[in-house]
Amino acid sequence: MTEIKRTIGVLGAGAIGSTVCADLVLHGFRVVLVDIDDTALDRARDVVVQAARFGPMLRPALPRTDPDDALAAVVSSGDLSDLRTCEFVVENVSERWEVKEQVYRSLDRLLPPGVGIGVNTSSIGIGRLAATTGRPDLVVGVHFMNPSYLKDTVEVMQGADTSEACMAYVHGLLGDLGKQAVVVGDFPGFVSNRISHLFFNEAARLIEDEGLDPAVVDTIFKKCFGHRMGPLETVDLIGVDTVTLTLDSLYDSYKDPRFQASGLLRSLMADGRLGRKTGAGFYDYGGSPDGSTDTRTKA
Repeated sequence: MTEIKRTIGVLGAGAIGSTVCADLVLHGFRVVLVDIDDTALDRARDVVVQAARFGPMLRPALPRTDPDDALAAVVSSGDLSDLRTCEFVVENVSERWEVKEQVYRSLDRLLPPGVGIGVNTSSIGIGRLAATTGRPDLVVGVHFMNPSYLKDTVEVMQGADTSEACMAYVHGLLGDLGKQAVVVGDFPGFVSNRISHLFFNEAARLIEDEGLDPAVVDTIFKKCFGHRMGPLETVDLIGVDTVTLTLDSLYDSYKDPRFQASGLLRSLMADGRLGRKTGAGFYDYGGSPDGSTDTRTKA
């Protein structure tokens, strides 16, 4: 008898969405992966293969999955309506309100009653997004970190209207992925990004103002504070564009000048140096779009 797998939707096949997809299929789920960019979908399939091959070496608790089986569990699509078959959808689209708003209105029309939406957002409030739908009790923040399949903790944001049943579902889903949920309030940036983006921004300002090599800043954080990655390496991993848009959103929310994105971040974004996904950001990655053949040099 063919095994019937639970199906989760992943909307957005970018840097984080692709690793959420990989995380799910490694744990036995079927994934409907939706993105309007065919190139992003192709890259996401590469991420799934790499995760199946190397993920268990880096995180031994990960189930070992044949790469072909992992790929077979992914249905790639450019059509939002294909998410109708899913029991839950994790949304990972751009940190732009005008984009998010339209996506949530569309999802609310398309998804069957009772299907929840996990907001993998960096800064936009859960309640604000939930209010654009007719299912505010089923909208919850699930802030997966990158790469999702190597992380064992997820920041979860419970909106004012998020139901306890929805929260219980999310705790169960994350448990099936071998993860712990840490629940925080619903405020712009939440805990992780309200703090982390301040030092991302300040690190970029140091490079801009003092002419430091990015590796100097990153080495201080790794060698002195024990961080696995420095702040500028992390920006390249997340995406310079995503970090800059998140800072813009935080500034709009708090009107605090500390959140005004540095000129260097905006310059890199304008030049298309978005980090690993384009092969260059604060560092150069040898022309590899995802940094998989990392021959890193400074920007």
